[in-house]
Formats: sequence, structure tokens, C-alpha cells
Amino acid sequence: MSDIYDLVVIGGGPGGYVAAIRAAQLGQKVACVEKRQTLGGTCLNVGCIPSKALLQSSHHLEMAKHEMAAHGVKTGRVSVDLATMMQRKDTVVDDLTKGIAFLFKKNRVDHFCGTATITASDTVGIALEDGSNKELTTDNILIATGSKSSTLPGVDVDEKCIVSSTGALSLDTVPKKLVVIGAGVIGLELGSVWRRLGSEVTVVEYLDAILPGMDKEIRQRSKLILAKQGINFRLATKVTGASVMNNKAMLSIESVKSGEQEILNADVVLVAVGRNPYTQNLGLENVGINIDDKGFITVDENLQTNVPGIFAIGDVIGGMMLAHKAEEEGICVAETLAGQKGHVNYKAIPGVVYTHPEIAAVGRSEDSLKADDIPYKVGKFPFGANSRAKAIGDTDGFVKILAHKESDLILGAHIIGPGAGDLLAEIVLAMEADISAEDIARTCHSHPSLGEAVKESAMAVDNMAIHM
Repeated sequence: MSDIYDLVVIGGGPGGYVAAIRAAQLGQKVACVEKRQTLGGTCLNVGCIPSKALLQSSHHLEMAKHEMAAHGVKTGRVSVDLATMMQRKDTVVDDLTKGIAFLFKKNRVDHFCGTATITASDTVGIALEDGSNKELTTDNILIATGSKSSTLPGVDVDEKCIVSSTGALSLDTVPKKLVVIGAGVIGLELGSVWRRLGSEVTVVEYLDAILPGMDKEIRQRSKLILAKQGINFRLATKVTGASVMNNKAMLSIESVKSGEQEILNADVVLVAVGRNPYTQNLGLENVGINIDDKGFITVDENLQTNVPGIFAIGDVIGGMMLAHKAEEEGICVAETLAGQKGHVNYKAIPGVVYTHPEIAAVGRSEDSLKADDIPYKVGKFPFGANSRAKAIGDTDGFVKILAHKESDLILGAHIIGPGAGDLLAEIVLAMEADISAEDIARTCHSHPSLGEAVKESAMAVDNMAIHM
């Protein structure tokens, strides 16, 4: 006999577990199948959360070494206890994964640890961890299996000398030389961690700029700040291969412009060139689910695949491969199945790079607005003119708001500076609610606060800024 459910979720990452909990809250009988022993997916186990824990710990080290003296705090000689730092990271992850398991019990979501295969449009088979098999019958199936690290031809990841982001989160010694392939979010965040801990870090990027897709001005300022911190950049550079000898990596690179070849030696090479959807061995072919030429599952406006009753969310359908985007999609599906009107506003999905200073963005960039010939106004305010930023000694960066020239509706915002990710939330809400730049400009912000930089940026849209 098979167990019968209203919804079976395949994948216990941010999209999957949030969808399962929300569906259960709405009265559905829900099961979630996850092949890891712990819930939370890549994000919680080997991605967002452990990387942020290490970023925070390494930032404390950076402050103790280079910033606290200016505040009159004398620390003496400071050193790294990497084992303790890694243990703290693991504890944070463990606490949060246990928290999700508790939420499943609280909301009566059945959790199966095993590998799921879709055997029919209403059936999910599970190869359980103990070696047995189980079959679930369900009205609906939600695929939320996420993604895995992309690879490069000729660069074989061994998680020792040549590592993925997973391996870079668990190194047992600080590499003297670290080469990062890829100047995107993952590469810059993990490169920042190990640079602070003492590595000589070189970032190799095929394109001629870092953080592809972000606003040009933000990319340029970010590169200047990170280079000043000690990260070396080799842009417009192609990686052609890698080899390992005597526990050292040798990376073959080539200039995109001149074709000049070179060998970079490193103790560790981090491959951070993006992520691919995890769709293998799910049984998609058993029911005829369509995927595109890049392996992403195709869905309609309701996040339903071409097979009625089977939905997909998160990294596996492409778009912005972000945990919070997957969460919103998961809630959307759960509410749609409950007869409500689930919705995701893809124009108001924020993105944050947790370097220091943080880099955050939502909506359109200036380049994209120019390309589409959309009339816009710019309001920009530097943190160097913000009293709170001055007081805490963190003045690098600025807030930039882009508003429509006629309607004054906010089209995009870009922040580099202290607490950028948290500051952006106000602007995301404004975009979600169709609030104009003037509305933010005329909203009273507490003083002194970093949020005043957002207000002044909104004021600057119409040349009203006071402190600049």
C-alpha cells in the first residue's frame, strides 16, 4: 500500500521546505523527500549559511587587525584559530537544520530521507536511506531539487587542491595562494573569506568586469574596493586547464585579448563559475516533463510543468538562482494549490553580495534602461556623507536609485556600503507597492541611521538631497 498525499515535495532546500510548510499550514497533507540527512538544501548545508558564518568570523579578524585601533581598542597580536572558526560554522548550520526539522514536526509535514524518482504523474518512488523502497501517491508533485556547482573542461575538482564552493567551506588550513575561477558572487565572497584569513587571492574572470549582470558603476566601485583590500584580479582571462602535482595546483590561463598564455601556481584553486540545475535521475522522462537546452525545467506562469499537477521552482527552473526567490515560488505554488492567488513579482527580487562592504541590487540597471530606451532619473548619495557611517567608520560606497523620469516609480536600486542588503529591503517594498522615489524621500527616517542614505538618495532623484 502506498501513502496518499495532497502534495509531495522533492527537495528539502529553501524552496522545497518553505513550500511544504506553507502547504501544510493551508490544510494539505504534505510529504517532503530529501536525499541529504539534513534539511535546508545546498543553501543551508554547504552554501549561503556556512559562507556567511565564515564571512562574519573572518570580518571580526579583519576588524581586530586593521580597524579597532582607530576606535581606541588595542588588541595586540591577533591570530586565526581555523578549527574553532569552522566548528562555529558547523554549529550554526546544525542549529538551523534542526530548526527546520522541528518546523516539519510542528506543521505535520512527513519527511522522508532518500532519493526520489517520479514514476507517474501521481506517484513518487523513494529509495530510502536504509536500503528499502517506498511509494507515495499524490495529487500534486513539486520539484525543488536545486542546483549543483558548474564545472570547467580540463579542470577536475578533487575537493583538495581544486575545490568547488563546498570544498572551499571546509579547508583545514589557510592556503598560502588561492586562485578563484569566476568573479561572481560565490567567488568574491569566498575569496574575501580566505584573503582575510591570510591567503594571497587571485580572481580569474573570463569577462572584462566582475559581478556580471550588475550595474556598471557598482561593478567598477566594487573592483576598486576589493582590489584595495588585497584581492588580485585577472580579468578577460580564460582558463584552459589545470593539473595537480605534489599537492599543488597549476592553472593554465590565456588572455582573451592577446592570446598570451601563462601558468598560475596555487595551493588551492576554487572553481566558482556558476551552477547547473539538478535534474538527473528524477524520472522526468517517465512522465515527459520538458526541459530546455540548458537543462532547466520549463514551467508556465503558475510554475506548473507541461504535465498537469507537477510543478517546479527555484534553481531548477532558472532565472535568478537565489534561495529567497525559490522561497517565494514555493509559497506561490502552495497558495495556488489551496485555491488562493499565488504570485511572484520577478521585478522586485533583491540580490546581495556579502563581501565588505556589502553589494545589493534590485530591478533594472542603468545599462538595461538605456538599452530599452526607458527614460529615467538617478539619485545617488555617498555613505561618506552619512553621519552614522562616519560614526562607525564604514564610509565606502553609495546608494543609487533609478526612477522613471515621468512617473517617478522606482525602476531599480543599487547599493554598495555597510548593511546594503538590509537597507535594500525598504526599496524592494517600495517597488512591490508601486511607491515612488518621492514617497521614500518624504518618509521620516531616524537619525543618525544608515537608512538616511536611502532617503537622501531618493531625495537626490529630484535634486532635493540636503547633505551632499
